[in-house]
Amino acid sequence: MLKRDFLKNGVLAVVGALVSPAVLAAAHEERLLREARATPIADGPFTLPPLPYAFNALEPHIDAKTMEIHHDAHHKTYVSKLNEAVSGKPEEKLSLAQLLASASKQPDAIRNNAGGHWNHSFFWQLLAQRGGGPPTGELAAAITKDFGSFDKFKEEFTKAATGRFGSGWAWLIHDPKAGKLAITSTPNQDNPLMDLPGVQRGTPIIGLDVWEHAYYLKYQNKRPDYVAAFWNVVNWSEAGKRYEAAKKG
Repeated sequence: MLKRDFLKNGVLAVVGALVSPAVLAAAHEERLLREARATPIADGPFTLPPLPYAFNALEPHIDAKTMEIHHDAHHKTYVSKLNEAVSGKPEEKLSLAQLLASASKQPDAIRNNAGGHWNHSFFWQLLAQRGGGPPTGELAAAITKDFGSFDKFKEEFTKAATGRFGSGWAWLIHDPKAGKLAITSTPNQDNPLMDLPGVQRGTPIIGLDVWEHAYYLKYQNKRPDYVAAFWNVVNWSEAGKRYEAAKKG
């Protein structure tokens, strides 16, 4: 009897492990990746930019499988759905920047997928294999001036990223009206370039994707751990260039 109970409990433990949230999430993402790779991007004006580094370039901070699924499935899907959404419409002739600037007038399919395409294209550029550490140059000086110190900036940005309820993004932006840096966050695939109520407008300098698909395979529900890891891969060189360009207008 004891042996039978032991075997039963062992089987239940194995089954429980197989259907744990992390395993189910991994299976879902793998299926998503297979389907995305088997489906060509819909014809249209927008294309999927290549990832500017290998999938494993950001390890151990962001794992290769997450990067593969994030780029080849999620980002690809945004591009394809955006092409479908603008097909045969006047918006087909608009640039991505123009779609974002008129987001308040766009249907959800265009707004959400234009945001998803732009946000991810931006995100890949602001990550680097040998990133992290503190910024330098004009951006470093501006961060110290506007937030008091780099550590205080990190603390505020981390609060924005971890405090965003549900899916969304955290941003460091240059606010042209105030003439200084600011930290903000947006829901879903909205961003600070969109003319939307409640969105603080500005030029993104860095951005962090806090959708679960950006971190769940490695960090599960521990978003603060993912945000902490992000500081090891920030491409401050690229961020500095974007800040200098934003200041010039």
